[in-house]
Amino acid sequence: MTLSLDATQLDRYSRHIIMDEVGPEGQERLLSARVVVVGAGGLGAPAIEYLAAVGVGELVVVDDDVVERSNLQRQVIHRDDDVGVAKAESAAAFVRGLNPDVSVEPVEARVDKSNVHEILAGADVVVDASDNFPTRYLLNDVCRFEGIPLVHGAIYKFEGQATTLVPEGPCYRCLFAEAPEPGTVPDCATTGVLGVLPGTVGCIQATEAMKLLLDEGEVLDGRLLFYDAMDMTFETVPYRKNPDCPVCGEGGVDSIEDIDYVESCAISLD
Repeated sequence: MTLSLDATQLDRYSRHIIMDEVGPEGQERLLSARVVVVGAGGLGAPAIEYLAAVGVGELVVVDDDVVERSNLQRQVIHRDDDVGVAKAESAAAFVRGLNPDVSVEPVEARVDKSNVHEILAGADVVVDASDNFPTRYLLNDVCRFEGIPLVHGAIYKFEGQATTLVPEGPCYRCLFAEAPEPGTVPDCATTGVLGVLPGTVGCIQATEAMKLLLDEGEVLDGRLLFYDAMDMTFETVPYRKNPDCPVCGEGGVDSIEDIDYVESCAISLD
């Protein structure tokens, strides 16, 4: 690899460059990477912030919502002046102000079957910072079919979870075969969420994405990480590939065309 870091970049990323696990070659890999972050809210905000800071060269930020004042308690890349602005645009403006090395593409849309392939095209890693089950299952399925690593995160009140889904490992459906019944899992607008909680989980997601891009360390493949902010505990639960999984098991489906991403998001192989 021919290194092309200029003097400003050598200064900006100096703490990476002196690390054996990153070095100038690793920084080049980050600068040439494309990461798609789905969701620019609580989880997406810290993930976007740190992925931009470390110099991920292309960031695609996907969100169909606008900034509300109630978001600002935890969605730290948005400002009071951004209230009413599309979250994808607000996030993009933040990234541009943080690191001029990063090319950021805001996508003001909700990921669905009609646009998911276009949105994920060329991605080296996808970060799932969404807040609903249909999006999580859709991203899992497409990333599995396309061979794209997917970093999942979720939060609830004082608790969070994260796992990393790599093409050769178990997928999200191996963990949760189908979504819970609508209305059985309240959202943060109903139950509230500790403002700093998504910062911790979103940073874990950014860390996993970096490790994937650098091909360093052990990611949360086949491990579900639970974080309890009230007890300040971390617990890791292993899980395995389900041979009968309708997406990554033998005899499963090979496209999203016939999958209904509404309510349970279940797949019948009958």
